[in-house]
Amino acid sequence: MPIAGIYGPDDFANRPQGDVTAFPRAAPARTRPALPTPALAWTPEVARATAPLYERVKHVIPPIEWPLMAPTIQAINELKRARGAVILAHNYQSPEIFHCVADIGGDSLQLAVEATKVKAGIIVQCGVHFMAETSKLLNPDKTVLIPDSRAGCSLAASITGADVRLLREKFPGVPVVAYVNTSAEVKAEVDICCTSSNAVQVVESLGAASVIFLPDRYLATYVASKTDVKIIAWKGACEVHERFTGQELREFREADPSVQIIAHPECPPDVLAEADFTGSTAHMINWVRDKRPRRLVMITECSMADNVRAELPDVEMLRPCNLCPHMKRITLANILESLLTLREEVTIDPALAVRARRSVERMITLKN
Repeated sequence: MPIAGIYGPDDFANRPQGDVTAFPRAAPARTRPALPTPALAWTPEVARATAPLYERVKHVIPPIEWPLMAPTIQAINELKRARGAVILAHNYQSPEIFHCVADIGGDSLQLAVEATKVKAGIIVQCGVHFMAETSKLLNPDKTVLIPDSRAGCSLAASITGADVRLLREKFPGVPVVAYVNTSAEVKAEVDICCTSSNAVQVVESLGAASVIFLPDRYLATYVASKTDVKIIAWKGACEVHERFTGQELREFREADPSVQIIAHPECPPDVLAEADFTGSTAHMINWVRDKRPRRLVMITECSMADNVRAELPDVEMLRPCNLCPHMKRITLANILESLLTLREEVTIDPALAVRARRSVERMITLKN
């Protein structure tokens, strides 16, 4: 079904200005003392200790680069144990983070679910700010750290809680679904959250003829094509996925008709029309594991292709490479600093958190 309507900031003359929550608030370090910076030298001991980790990434990290990374990786893994911390990493994190220091990796839905099971007292979120906020919402009594609080998201920055209230005024009684790529302020104003993995399921679970779906216009278009529910969308977009074009994909097919193409639903419709499969990052990874194509174009953030190739080196990756500048703010160096100092702690106003938590929990507890 076509999108029933699409709205943005310019469609509301009375839209309040200046209330965008761009990043999570970073709190001062807790009273626990900072730990001394460990020695970060490449030694025979470090080489032996990290050799099994290099086996995981040897197909995507050149041997000449490993001695520069391994001492920090070793220090992070030792500090995790000393601090009683767990590291969560999104699929878009680079291989040395995703495969070598993360305890749990996955897409937004997987990380949200796993965050509810974490026993450690400290969570280090290797991703962008809305992911850290989501972990804090689900673990209000735990310390949640983000190695760089400037790691933002174009989707989360495209809409505010005030925008949601204006949409509710314009469409009274219509339920609101927020993509998890939103701030806690926005999550507090909606009925339920979703990810790209379960967006169609969430929309249909509401039993409504019409649903407001925000903030990604392209994911909204994809959902509308999969359901009879009328979708009212917002004019947000992912700055990584919106840059792909259908023409790029056609050129890949012309060069090699046997190539397989899979794409994320945050891409524009002309891109999805050229793809052999469309799905969330988790669904894309499972598709590759199942199909094992000889040559593959993965239309999403670059690092995910590296992470999949590290696991499945027999799959040749051809890619028009779009990096997420926000994801790449997370580095081994600032993960180490975060564990040493416990700085960049994510905090959320308790009253707002109660309302935001409800919409996330509704998503997680939705039965498949």
